[in-house]
Amino acid sequence: MKKKLLMITPENKEINAFRKRQFNNFVQLTMPYLAAYVDEDQYEITLVDEYNQKIPYEKTFDLIAITVNTPNAIHCYEMARRLMGNGSKIVLGGPHATLLPFEAQQYCDFILIGEGEEIWPRFLNDFYHDRAKESYECTETPSLSKIPDARRDLITGRYLTKGAVFASRGCTHHCAYCNLKQIYCKEYRTRPIDEVIKEIEHIKSKYFVFWDDDFWGDTDHAKKLMVELIKLNKKWAAQVTLDTCIDDSLLKLAKESGCMYLFLGIESFSTQGLTSVNKTFNRVEDYEAIIKKIHNAGIAIQAGIIFGFDTDDKDVFKRTLEACENLGIDGATVSILTPFPRTPLHKKLLDEGRLKDVDWSHYNAKTRVTYLPKNMTEEELLEGFMWFRKKFYSFGSIIKRLKVSKTNIIHNLIINIGYKISR
Repeated sequence: MKKKLLMITPENKEINAFRKRQFNNFVQLTMPYLAAYVDEDQYEITLVDEYNQKIPYEKTFDLIAITVNTPNAIHCYEMARRLMGNGSKIVLGGPHATLLPFEAQQYCDFILIGEGEEIWPRFLNDFYHDRAKESYECTETPSLSKIPDARRDLITGRYLTKGAVFASRGCTHHCAYCNLKQIYCKEYRTRPIDEVIKEIEHIKSKYFVFWDDDFWGDTDHAKKLMVELIKLNKKWAAQVTLDTCIDDSLLKLAKESGCMYLFLGIESFSTQGLTSVNKTFNRVEDYEAIIKKIHNAGIAIQAGIIFGFDTDDKDVFKRTLEACENLGIDGATVSILTPFPRTPLHKKLLDEGRLKDVDWSHYNAKTRVTYLPKNMTEEELLEGFMWFRKKFYSFGSIIKRLKVSKTNIIHNLIINIGYKISR
């Protein structure tokens, strides 16, 4: 007899209210991918994404799987408590459960620590045969070969934003605020090109995104992949590092294969600020030349910007806005520096006695300041962050930036207006 399996992508109300106003949020990939490993002779699968669905608290399932990231941790723990009351068994996994397994284990029947390609199907088989252990940990680096296509058929709605795929895992850098090194096995890996292409062919939408943290981390692999992408006539975006964009051949292939946007973790226009978080591979003196290269290739830029470095003062918001406008930065994803657990940044602030907040629901990098900044108050940092977002997506700034960029003007204008409406 089949067991009933509910798989949840959680999103607490505060994050949901922030993200729901933005229309270009692509689906989170974890659960659609893990669903592809489920033996449907053993389980009947229900997939729920809180971005646009409600948790069926009134129903009972044999097993409920929840992927936990840090800002959703408290929400997930409460959710697990409520669902356990219905008699369901709970398994937790994901980034936060991997970072703090002893904490997460208090709120579930089973916990999965680390990458899931091997331990998730093994756990499911053990659970089905009533021999599941309380804890499963990934101890060897999983291969990315022969990963099944994500189960997009189980996703409700989101037609235009189902198209997320990955071609690599991990990152080649060690930024102090990032916890990828603590979540993934340390080795940067790529997925076989023919398997990536096959999955992209199955995506119905013309538009898709690579969900990689460092898409050009292996430039040879990326070039071979983009050569194959040319044949598909699709449009895509990806996250890459600024330093790789100096390679004209990469940019040429990106444009020919349908790249519309590159997400670049610019983070700061201060050399001292970048040095403070071990991001010296970003060279501020090279920004203008590299950004011109990208625009000349016909590709728009979505810049990651972080406020709250120890070198930031109250004038950083105005300086950053002026720099973005002068360089024609097409769009920006703006965040407040956030000390995620087990990162070097978290340890530093803890050692200095500057961690202000231990409520994980406040660690969303968008609506709260969770530590004591050096050169401004917490209120000034949050107010400056909100001021920048408002000014950056004002009509005056949009026009200034697009006049410099001259890239994908109509599409770019639509995206910017969408962000302006969503503020």
